[in-house]
Amino acid sequence: MGSSVLLVEDSTSIRVAIAAALTDAGHSVLARGDGARIELDLGEFRPDVVLLDVMLPGSDGFALLEIVRRRSDAGIVMVTARDAVGDRLRGLTEGADDYVIKPFEMAELVARVNAVLRRRGRGASIVHVDDLVIDPDAAVVVRGGSPIALTATEFRMLVVLARRRGRVLTKTQILTAVWGYEHYDPNLVEVHMSALRRKLEEHGPRLLHTERGRGYTLDSAR
Repeated sequence: MGSSVLLVEDSTSIRVAIAAALTDAGHSVLARGDGARIELDLGEFRPDVVLLDVMLPGSDGFALLEIVRRRSDAGIVMVTARDAVGDRLRGLTEGADDYVIKPFEMAELVARVNAVLRRRGRGASIVHVDDLVIDPDAAVVVRGGSPIALTATEFRMLVVLARRRGRVLTKTQILTAVWGYEHYDPNLVEVHMSALRRKLEEHGPRLLHTERGRGYTLDSAR
């Protein structure tokens, strides 16, 4: 269901975390530590969105931005710790679609990538799981014709699970996708998952399943 994202980020820990969050959100991700292969990647991987760190070894993000704009119609999100207005204006003026300043919440970065995709007509489509309907763009959840009021966290968790329907996600994967880090208390997942399951089951049989010792999955009623 997701789109393809080319990520260029020299920090291994940040690169791994971003790639994991985008993958859990349903996107196909190609992650690079520098832009040495960017022209090949644009031609072979054909990304829908390119995430560019500004401060990179070799060619910096602004140089890569110029290459992407010449050779691709992909959306571009600049990711950097440089928060000077001049840098942001330069990126946007030279063709970036958005500019995210480190440190950031991983959920915010995923949301910004999705927003760029929507603006380019490549956003996530409505998800159906039995009689459950999830519209990620409108932030609407309906089951059996009845709208379900979810908190922002519950909604993000549901979307993460829905985009991996039938796949078991661990607490760590959910923490990374929703909160941006894997070191939060895992009890956070249990508390919010319990509330989410209760709200879903007020309108029908169980769709949110616990796989003991493994994690959670959203799938057809059993």
